[in-house]
Order: sequence, then C-alpha cells, then structure tokens
Amino acid sequence: MNSIANEVAGAVPLIPGERHAGAVGAKRPRATRGRRPLPGFGVSLGLGLAWMSLIVLLPLAALAWKAAGLGVDGWLRVLHDPRVRASLELSFGAALGAALIASLAGTFIAWVVVRYRFPGRRLLDALVDLPFALPTAVAGIALTAIYSANGWIGRLLEPQGIKIAYATPGIVIALIFVGLPFAVRTVQPILETLGREPEEAAASLGAGRFTTLRRVILPELLPGLLTGFSLAFARGLGEYGSVIFIAGNLPFKTEIAPLLITIRLEEYDYNGAIGIAALLLAASFVCLLAINAIPALFARNRRDA
Repeated sequence: MNSIANEVAGAVPLIPGERHAGAVGAKRPRATRGRRPLPGFGVSLGLGLAWMSLIVLLPLAALAWKAAGLGVDGWLRVLHDPRVRASLELSFGAALGAALIASLAGTFIAWVVVRYRFPGRRLLDALVDLPFALPTAVAGIALTAIYSANGWIGRLLEPQGIKIAYATPGIVIALIFVGLPFAVRTVQPILETLGREPEEAAASLGAGRFTTLRRVILPELLPGLLTGFSLAFARGLGEYGSVIFIAGNLPFKTEIAPLLITIRLEEYDYNGAIGIAALLLAASFVCLLAINAIPALFARNRRDA
C-alpha cells in the first residue's frame, strides 16, 4: 500500500486532452505559431486600404492629374487672374491670422482647463469640441447674427467705425471658431502629462515665473503649439460653410478661394476651378508634412541634446 501511495503521490498530473510522455504512441506538443492580434489581418488591411484609396487617394490623384494637364498656358492664365490672386491672398492671410490667434487662445483655454478646478470646468471642456459637431453653416449664420450691424456686438462696434460682418475681421473670427478646437486638443494632453513638478523644481532653484515659462513650460508645449497651428491653418484654408455667410463675398474684397472654386464651376470654367483647388491641395499637403515632421524633429533634437 505504501509503495502504491508513493507512486500516486509522485505522479505528474496529466493535462486534459494530452497523453503522458511515457505512453506508447504519445506525440510531443506542437510548437504553436505566434498568432496575430486581429483575426483576418490581411483581409482587414486590404479592405481598409481599398476604402482609403476610393474615398481619399483616388479623388486627390484625379485632381493632381487634371492639374498637371493644364499646361503652362493654363497655369499662367489661372495665376495671372487678379480675382484669383485676391481670393488666394485673402484665404491665406485670414487663415494665417486666425491660426495664430487660435493657437494663443487655445493654449490659455487648455491651461485653465488642466490646471484649475472650478464650477463649470467640464462644461467648458465640452464646449471646446462644439465646432466639430456644429454644422459650419449654422456657425456662420450665428456669427453673422452677432456681429452684423443689428447684432448684439455689431450694434456696439458699428458706431465706432469697426465693421466685423461682411469684412475681413468677420472671416478671421469664423476661422478662429473652427480652428480653436485643434489648438486646445493638441496642447491639453501635453499639459496633463507635464504636471506641476517641473514648475515646482524650477521655483525651488530660484527661477521666476517668466523664466519658468520660457525655459521649462514653453519648450514642452512648442511641438503641440506648432501642430495645433498647422491643423488650424489647414482647416481655415479650406473652410467654406462658416465663412460665406459672414464674409459678404464681394469680389476682390471678401471673396475666399473655396467660394471662387464654386463660382468657376458654375461658370463652366473647369480649368480655373482645378487650378485654384490644386493650389489649396498643395498647401494642405505642406501642412500635413509639417504636422508629421514636427514631433520627429523635436524628438531628434532631444536625443542629440
């Protein structure tokens, strides 16, 4: 009995579904291959690339092909048109100014939301994303109602000689409205990750507030600031719905480039519309390259330092 008990006690328990290694005809367990995290990865990747090609890449490639077919004379005709140049100058200038203001305002809003606790903080954080959900036409109508000569703010500014609606300042305000969320959402995660420890360490070493801001906080925020600026600029450059209601759409004065594309199509001037659209597309690609290059550039500088 004791020998049988010892044999039972020393026996290795069998895993269900497997044979003992000493059994006749036992097979060694196969080496399992590393499984992919997603089943059908190849099919999923193929479908994703197919949809991306049909919806994004194919239309852009068609536009680039048509633009390449304009020839030198076609491009010269587009670029020498005074109305086209005026609309491009307005679009680029307004988008640049709006992106700068949105970047500064977005940084302050992100700082307040991250660093302070106050009643209505969650509501303020949610309102930042309102331009993403609100139809741009609704935003344009609302801004026009506020800043027009009979609006809540416009009626106070018009007697002072300050015209917002149906002028360049109204276009800039509309572009700030649509670009502000990009500036906030690119800086806010950096502030949340940064915390207060670097500021406290700088203060303990005798650094003042301005020195701490310049030497500690701004270097960390700079990649997010530049990314938010690029996103806001790219969005403002092609914005249409929120601008046409408040701009006035006067040729050579308040006519933006996206609106001129629509006008050229209505006039059956397809080459003119393709040329303007290709210029805006090229500017958007430059912004896209900048957005992707900024984090890599700063990461490389930190490794070198």
